[in-house]
Amino acid sequence: MVRQRILIVSPAAARDNNGNWQTASRWARFLQGRYAVDVAGGFTPDDPAPDLLIALHARRSAQAVAAFKAAHPQRPALLVLTGTDLYRDIDTAPEASASLDAADALVVLQEAGLARLDPRWQAKAHIIYQSASPLRPAPPAPGRRHVDICMIGHLRPEKDPLTFMRAAALVNAPRVRLLHIGGALDPQLLQAAQETEAACPRYRWLGPMPHARTRQRLKRCHAMVIASRMEGGANVIIEAVTSGVPVLASRIDGNVGMLGADYAGYFAVGDAAALARLIERCVQDPDFEAQLRRQCVARAPRFLPGAERAAVADLVDNLLPAVPCPTPPARAA
Repeated sequence: MVRQRILIVSPAAARDNNGNWQTASRWARFLQGRYAVDVAGGFTPDDPAPDLLIALHARRSAQAVAAFKAAHPQRPALLVLTGTDLYRDIDTAPEASASLDAADALVVLQEAGLARLDPRWQAKAHIIYQSASPLRPAPPAPGRRHVDICMIGHLRPEKDPLTFMRAAALVNAPRVRLLHIGGALDPQLLQAAQETEAACPRYRWLGPMPHARTRQRLKRCHAMVIASRMEGGANVIIEAVTSGVPVLASRIDGNVGMLGADYAGYFAVGDAAALARLIERCVQDPDFEAQLRRQCVARAPRFLPGAERAAVADLVDNLLPAVPCPTPPARAA
Protein backbone atom coordinates (compact mmCIF):
# COMPACT_ATOMS: atom_id res chain seq x y z
CA MET A 1 0.00 0.00 0.00
CA VAL A 2 1.31 3.46 -0.92
CA ARG A 3 1.97 5.53 2.18
CA GLN A 4 0.42 8.98 2.45
CA ARG A 5 2.89 11.85 2.01
CA ILE A 6 3.53 14.60 4.53
CA LEU A 7 5.58 17.69 3.74
CA ILE A 8 6.97 19.66 6.69
CA VAL A 9 7.81 23.23 5.67
CA SER A 10 10.41 24.81 7.95
CA PRO A 11 11.94 28.25 7.31
CA ALA A 12 14.93 27.05 9.34
CA ALA A 13 17.40 24.45 8.10
CA ALA A 14 19.73 22.13 9.98
CA ARG A 15 22.58 24.65 9.74
CA ASP A 16 20.45 27.18 11.70
CA ASN A 17 20.28 24.81 14.69
CA ASN A 18 17.32 26.67 16.21
CA GLY A 19 14.01 25.71 17.77
CA ASN A 20 12.07 25.65 14.50
CA TRP A 21 14.52 23.21 12.95
CA GLN A 22 14.56 20.99 16.04
CA THR A 23 10.76 20.80 15.92
CA ALA A 24 10.69 19.98 12.19
CA SER A 25 13.38 17.33 12.56
CA ARG A 26 11.76 15.73 15.59
CA TRP A 27 8.27 15.62 14.06
CA ALA A 28 9.70 14.08 10.89
CA ARG A 29 11.21 11.27 13.00
CA PHE A 30 7.93 10.74 14.82
CA LEU A 31 5.93 10.38 11.59
CA GLN A 32 8.36 8.58 9.28
CA GLY A 33 7.40 5.09 10.33
CA ARG A 34 3.82 5.41 9.18
CA TYR A 35 4.01 8.14 6.50
CA ALA A 36 6.41 9.21 3.79
CA VAL A 37 7.81 12.46 5.25
CA ASP A 38 9.89 15.19 3.62
CA VAL A 39 11.21 18.42 5.13
CA ALA A 40 11.66 21.44 2.85
CA GLY A 41 12.05 25.19 3.03
CA GLY A 42 8.83 25.90 1.13
CA PHE A 43 6.15 24.72 -1.31
CA THR A 44 5.13 25.89 -4.78
CA PRO A 45 2.18 24.80 -6.95
CA ASP A 46 4.64 23.00 -9.23
CA ASP A 47 5.83 20.73 -6.42
CA PRO A 48 4.31 17.27 -5.93
CA ALA A 49 1.30 17.67 -3.67
CA PRO A 50 1.57 16.04 -0.24
CA ASP A 51 -1.50 14.61 1.44
CA LEU A 52 -0.81 16.92 4.42
CA LEU A 53 1.23 20.08 4.72
CA ILE A 54 2.74 20.90 8.14
CA ALA A 55 4.15 24.43 8.24
CA LEU A 56 6.21 26.03 10.98
CA HIS A 57 5.95 29.81 11.43
CA ALA A 58 2.83 31.60 10.20
CA ARG A 59 4.59 34.60 8.68
CA ARG A 60 7.70 33.00 7.23
CA SER A 61 5.77 30.04 5.80
CA ALA A 62 2.82 32.16 4.65
CA GLN A 63 3.64 31.81 0.95
CA ALA A 64 3.86 28.01 1.22
CA VAL A 65 0.56 27.73 3.09
CA ALA A 66 -1.24 30.03 0.64
CA ALA A 67 0.15 28.21 -2.41
CA PHE A 68 -0.76 24.79 -1.03
CA LYS A 69 -4.33 25.69 -0.09
CA ALA A 70 -4.92 27.53 -3.39
CA ALA A 71 -3.73 24.56 -5.42
CA HIS A 72 -5.19 21.82 -3.20
CA PRO A 73 -8.05 23.26 -1.15
CA GLN A 74 -9.35 19.84 -0.12
CA ARG A 75 -6.04 18.73 1.38
CA PRO A 76 -5.33 19.65 5.02
CA ALA A 77 -2.72 22.10 6.26
CA LEU A 78 -1.44 22.15 9.84
CA LEU A 79 0.30 25.28 11.15
CA VAL A 80 2.66 25.27 14.14
CA LEU A 81 2.82 28.71 15.77
CA THR A 82 6.09 30.17 17.00
CA GLY A 83 6.70 32.85 19.61
CA THR A 84 7.06 35.64 17.05
CA ASP A 85 3.80 34.46 15.47
CA LEU A 86 1.85 34.59 18.71
CA TYR A 87 3.37 37.59 20.38
CA ARG A 88 4.06 39.88 17.42
CA ASP A 89 3.18 38.82 13.88
CA ILE A 90 -0.53 38.04 14.24
CA ASP A 91 -0.97 41.66 15.38
CA THR A 92 1.25 43.29 12.76
CA ALA A 93 1.65 41.03 9.70
CA PRO A 94 -1.45 40.37 7.56
CA GLU A 95 0.24 37.37 5.94
CA ALA A 96 0.58 35.71 9.36
CA SER A 97 -3.13 36.13 10.08
CA ALA A 98 -3.91 34.81 6.59
CA SER A 99 -1.94 31.65 7.38
CA LEU A 100 -3.98 31.07 10.53
CA ASP A 101 -7.20 31.54 8.56
CA ALA A 102 -6.10 29.16 5.80
CA ALA A 103 -4.84 26.34 8.03
CA ASP A 104 -7.19 23.50 8.93
CA ALA A 105 -5.57 23.06 12.34
CA LEU A 106 -3.21 25.06 14.53
CA VAL A 107 -0.70 23.97 17.15
CA VAL A 108 0.54 26.09 20.05
CA LEU A 109 3.44 24.78 22.09
CA GLN A 110 2.30 25.71 25.60
CA GLU A 111 -0.98 26.35 27.39
CA ALA A 112 -0.78 30.16 27.53
CA GLY A 113 -0.59 30.34 23.74
CA LEU A 114 -4.33 29.73 23.36
CA ALA A 115 -5.14 33.03 25.06
CA ARG A 116 -3.44 34.93 22.21
CA LEU A 117 -5.80 33.50 19.59
CA ASP A 118 -9.14 34.90 18.43
CA PRO A 119 -12.08 32.55 19.07
CA ARG A 120 -12.19 31.60 15.37
CA TRP A 121 -8.62 30.34 15.68
CA GLN A 122 -8.98 28.80 19.15
CA ALA A 123 -11.64 26.46 17.78
CA LYS A 124 -9.07 24.67 15.62
CA ALA A 125 -6.06 24.98 17.95
CA HIS A 126 -4.31 22.19 19.84
CA ILE A 127 -1.66 22.30 22.57
CA ILE A 128 1.31 20.00 21.95
CA TYR A 129 4.27 20.33 24.27
CA GLN A 130 7.63 19.70 22.65
CA SER A 131 9.96 17.11 24.10
CA ALA A 132 13.53 16.02 24.63
CA SER A 133 15.04 12.70 25.59
CA PRO A 134 15.98 12.77 29.28
CA LEU A 135 19.65 13.03 30.16
CA ARG A 136 21.01 11.86 33.49
CA PRO A 137 22.01 14.94 35.52
CA ALA A 138 25.74 15.40 35.92
CA PRO A 139 26.80 15.60 39.60
CA PRO A 140 29.09 18.50 40.50
CA ALA A 141 32.71 17.65 39.84
CA PRO A 142 34.82 17.43 43.02
CA GLY A 143 36.87 20.55 43.55
CA ARG A 144 35.32 22.35 40.59
CA ARG A 145 36.59 25.89 40.03
CA HIS A 146 33.38 27.33 38.60
CA VAL A 147 29.65 27.22 39.16
CA ASP A 148 28.29 27.62 35.65
CA ILE A 149 25.03 29.35 34.74
CA CYS A 150 24.28 29.11 31.03
CA MET A 151 22.09 30.86 28.51
CA ILE A 152 21.37 29.05 25.24
CA GLY A 153 20.10 31.14 22.35
CA HIS A 154 21.40 32.93 19.31
CA LEU A 155 22.38 36.57 19.62
CA ARG A 156 19.13 38.16 18.45
CA PRO A 157 16.89 40.79 20.10
CA GLU A 158 13.99 38.42 20.86
CA LYS A 159 16.26 36.39 23.15
CA ASP A 160 17.39 39.53 25.03
CA PRO A 161 21.01 38.47 25.58
CA LEU A 162 21.87 41.97 26.87
CA THR A 163 20.04 41.25 30.13
CA PHE A 164 22.21 38.17 30.66
CA MET A 165 25.36 40.19 29.87
CA ARG A 166 24.40 42.99 32.24
CA ALA A 167 23.61 40.51 35.00
CA ALA A 168 27.15 39.14 34.71
CA ALA A 169 28.54 42.44 35.99
CA LEU A 170 26.13 42.42 38.95
CA VAL A 171 26.64 38.89 40.29
CA ASN A 172 28.93 38.84 43.33
CA ALA A 173 28.76 35.19 44.37
CA PRO A 174 32.22 33.60 44.16
CA ARG A 175 33.07 31.09 41.41
CA VAL A 176 29.91 31.84 39.40
CA ARG A 177 30.51 31.94 35.65
CA LEU A 178 27.93 32.96 33.05
CA LEU A 179 28.24 31.02 29.79
CA HIS A 180 26.38 32.01 26.62
CA ILE A 181 25.96 29.45 23.81
CA GLY A 182 24.59 30.65 20.47
CA GLY A 183 25.43 32.04 17.07
CA ALA A 184 25.89 35.73 16.31
CA LEU A 185 22.85 36.75 14.25
CA ASP A 186 23.02 40.46 15.15
CA PRO A 187 26.28 42.44 14.70
CA GLN A 188 25.50 44.86 17.51
CA LEU A 189 24.80 42.05 19.95
CA LEU A 190 27.98 40.30 18.86
CA GLN A 191 29.92 43.47 19.66
CA ALA A 192 28.17 43.68 23.04
CA ALA A 193 29.10 40.06 23.81
CA GLN A 194 32.74 40.66 22.91
CA GLU A 195 32.88 43.86 24.97
CA THR A 196 31.22 42.17 27.95
CA GLU A 197 33.67 39.27 27.77
CA ALA A 198 36.60 41.70 27.74
CA ALA A 199 35.27 43.77 30.65
CA CYS A 200 33.76 41.03 32.82
CA PRO A 201 35.77 37.83 33.38
CA ARG A 202 32.65 36.18 34.78
CA TYR A 203 30.99 36.21 31.32
CA ARG A 204 32.01 33.98 28.39
CA TRP A 205 30.41 33.85 24.96
CA LEU A 206 31.07 30.35 23.58
CA GLY A 207 29.51 30.88 20.16
CA PRO A 208 27.41 28.26 18.35
CA MET A 209 27.72 24.59 19.23
CA PRO A 210 26.23 21.41 17.75
CA HIS A 211 22.98 20.41 19.42
CA ALA A 212 24.31 17.26 21.12
CA ARG A 213 27.35 19.08 22.49
CA THR A 214 25.14 21.90 23.76
CA ARG A 215 22.98 19.45 25.70
CA GLN A 216 26.05 17.88 27.30
CA ARG A 217 27.29 21.32 28.35
CA LEU A 218 23.83 22.23 29.65
CA LYS A 219 23.49 19.20 31.89
CA ARG A 220 26.73 20.14 33.69
CA CYS A 221 25.44 23.63 34.55
CA HIS A 222 23.99 24.67 37.90
CA ALA A 223 21.06 26.48 36.21
CA MET A 224 19.96 27.77 32.81
CA VAL A 225 18.71 31.30 32.05
CA ILE A 226 16.11 32.12 29.41
CA ALA A 227 15.77 35.91 29.23
CA SER A 228 13.58 36.09 26.12
CA ARG A 229 11.09 38.84 25.36
CA MET A 230 8.90 36.44 23.39
CA GLU A 231 8.75 32.64 23.12
CA GLY A 232 6.24 30.20 21.69
CA GLY A 233 7.46 27.29 23.81
CA ALA A 234 11.22 27.15 24.11
CA ASN A 235 13.06 23.90 23.40
CA VAL A 236 15.83 24.97 25.77
CA ILE A 237 13.43 24.95 28.73
CA ILE A 238 12.49 21.37 27.90
CA GLU A 239 16.11 20.34 27.48
CA ALA A 240 17.02 21.87 30.83
CA VAL A 241 14.09 20.33 32.70
CA THR A 242 14.71 16.87 31.20
CA SER A 243 18.37 17.14 32.19
CA GLY A 244 17.62 18.01 35.81
CA VAL A 245 18.81 21.63 35.43
CA PRO A 246 16.73 24.39 37.08
CA VAL A 247 15.51 27.23 34.86
CA LEU A 248 15.65 30.97 35.61
CA ALA A 249 13.13 32.52 33.24
CA SER A 250 11.78 35.89 32.20
CA ARG A 251 8.14 36.19 33.18
CA ILE A 252 6.51 36.09 29.75
CA ASP A 253 3.49 34.09 28.65
CA GLY A 254 5.56 31.62 26.65
CA ASN A 255 7.72 30.74 29.65
CA VAL A 256 4.87 30.72 32.17
CA GLY A 257 2.94 28.39 29.86
CA MET A 258 5.87 25.98 30.01
CA LEU A 259 6.84 26.17 33.68
CA GLY A 260 3.54 27.03 35.38
CA ALA A 261 2.20 30.16 37.03
CA ASP A 262 3.52 29.18 40.48
CA TYR A 263 7.11 28.54 39.38
CA ALA A 264 9.57 30.28 41.71
CA GLY A 265 12.32 31.06 39.21
CA TYR A 266 10.95 34.07 37.30
CA PHE A 267 12.37 37.57 36.89
CA ALA A 268 10.90 40.59 35.12
CA VAL A 269 11.75 40.99 31.44
CA GLY A 270 14.90 43.06 30.99
CA ASP A 271 15.63 43.32 34.73
CA ALA A 272 19.32 42.42 34.95
CA ALA A 273 19.50 43.22 38.67
CA ALA A 274 16.63 40.85 39.43
CA LEU A 275 18.29 38.13 37.33
CA ALA A 276 21.58 38.63 39.16
CA ARG A 277 19.80 38.27 42.52
CA LEU A 278 18.04 35.13 41.29
CA ILE A 279 21.34 33.62 40.14
CA GLU A 280 22.95 34.34 43.51
CA ARG A 281 19.98 32.89 45.39
CA CYS A 282 20.00 29.75 43.24
CA VAL A 283 23.71 29.28 43.94
CA GLN A 284 23.78 30.23 47.63
CA ASP A 285 20.39 29.07 48.96
CA PRO A 286 20.13 25.24 48.90
CA ASP A 287 16.45 25.31 49.88
CA PHE A 288 15.59 27.61 46.96
CA GLU A 289 17.60 25.51 44.53
CA ALA A 290 15.82 22.39 45.78
CA GLN A 291 12.43 24.08 45.30
CA LEU A 292 13.27 24.91 41.68
CA ARG A 293 14.42 21.35 41.06
CA ARG A 294 11.22 19.89 42.54
CA GLN A 295 9.08 22.17 40.40
CA CYS A 296 11.02 21.23 37.26
CA VAL A 297 10.73 17.52 38.07
CA ALA A 298 6.96 17.94 38.39
CA ARG A 299 6.76 19.49 34.89
CA ALA A 300 9.08 16.97 33.24
CA PRO A 301 6.51 14.26 32.32
CA ARG A 302 4.73 16.56 29.86
CA PHE A 303 8.03 17.08 28.01
CA LEU A 304 8.83 13.40 27.34
CA PRO A 305 9.10 12.20 23.71
CA GLY A 306 6.38 9.59 24.11
CA ALA A 307 3.80 12.21 25.04
CA GLU A 308 4.70 14.49 22.12
CA ARG A 309 4.88 11.60 19.65
CA ALA A 310 1.40 10.38 20.65
CA ALA A 311 -0.10 13.87 20.42
CA VAL A 312 1.41 14.53 16.98
CA ALA A 313 0.32 11.14 15.64
CA ASP A 314 -3.21 11.58 16.96
CA LEU A 315 -3.59 15.01 15.37
CA VAL A 316 -2.15 13.91 12.01
CA ASP A 317 -4.31 10.78 11.95
CA ASN A 318 -7.41 12.91 12.49
CA LEU A 319 -6.46 15.38 9.76
CA LEU A 320 -5.66 12.83 7.08
CA PRO A 321 -8.51 10.86 5.51
CA ALA A 322 -8.33 7.16 6.16
CA VAL A 323 -6.79 5.20 3.33
CA PRO A 324 -9.07 2.27 2.50
CA CYS A 325 -7.52 -1.13 2.66
CA PRO A 326 -7.32 -2.85 -0.71
CA THR A 327 -10.23 -5.18 -1.42
CA PRO A 328 -8.98 -8.77 -1.48
CA PRO A 329 -9.59 -10.60 -4.75
CA ALA A 330 -12.76 -12.65 -4.87
CA ARG A 331 -12.29 -16.37 -4.56
CA ALA A 332 -13.01 -18.43 -7.60
CA ALA A 333 -16.22 -20.36 -7.32
